[in-house]
Amino acid sequence: MKTSLKTIFWIIALTLIPCVLFAEKVDPRWVMEQVDQRDDGDDQTADIEMILIDKNNNERKRSIQLFAKDKGRDVLRLQFFLTPADVKDTAFLTYDYYSGEKDDDQWLYLPDLYKTKRIATSDKSSAFMGSDFSYADMTRRVIDEWSYRFLKEDTVEGRKVWLIEVTPVSKEVEDRYGYTRSIVYVRQDIFMVIRAIHVLKEGGKVKYMQVQELEQIDEIWVATEIWMKTTRNKRTSHRTVLKFTNVRFNQDLDEEMFSVRQLEKGI
Repeated sequence: MKTSLKTIFWIIALTLIPCVLFAEKVDPRWVMEQVDQRDDGDDQTADIEMILIDKNNNERKRSIQLFAKDKGRDVLRLQFFLTPADVKDTAFLTYDYYSGEKDDDQWLYLPDLYKTKRIATSDKSSAFMGSDFSYADMTRRVIDEWSYRFLKEDTVEGRKVWLIEVTPVSKEVEDRYGYTRSIVYVRQDIFMVIRAIHVLKEGGKVKYMQVQELEQIDEIWVATEIWMKTTRNKRTSHRTVLKFTNVRFNQDLDEEMFSVRQLEKGI
């Protein structure tokens, strides 16, 4: 039996209709709003091990104590470096403003100089304490500072994810982060970014983020191991691993703790 061209056309059309409808249903901004609104806990404490790995696989390890508190929709974070000796008593304070009406405030205390340095906006794309994370990476992205485009649906380790392209809405945002665009992998069941590819302004450089370990603590999904690597012309130049242990929420932290005075005083 011969099949007419008209019949073939309708078979193809009916096959494509579900794909088109699905693509229309996936609003990338809505997805990123759900990521932004995901419960990430309040009054948090944790111990962090930071492992810095150079291109020759030489490792340097640092231990950090983290404190974080929500102030309305803003987030206050304080980190103290405990070891090794060359970074001991270094401390980092962030006021992460949710609305984006003003730039996030960040201070770094350098004990050898007995000096607190305020991180300027122009410096926020630079490396945080020699890691592959920038100062800007240490804060939450403001939804309205980015544009979003749905790419496709995929799976990562058996879990469905959405791939969304994220681009800065202005040169100011691009300069602050140092990224011309990012591709983020959002797990559909928990609205969490578990992988990201960041294309840097500096030619040939790309950063890859991977959530290696994910745990549910007090019914809150927590990335307990995060990898970030920097590549230049597709060759790895440096890697950073962050491991979180003793993660606790609802610790009734005093807001006064999150001050420059406490930053300089130490734990």
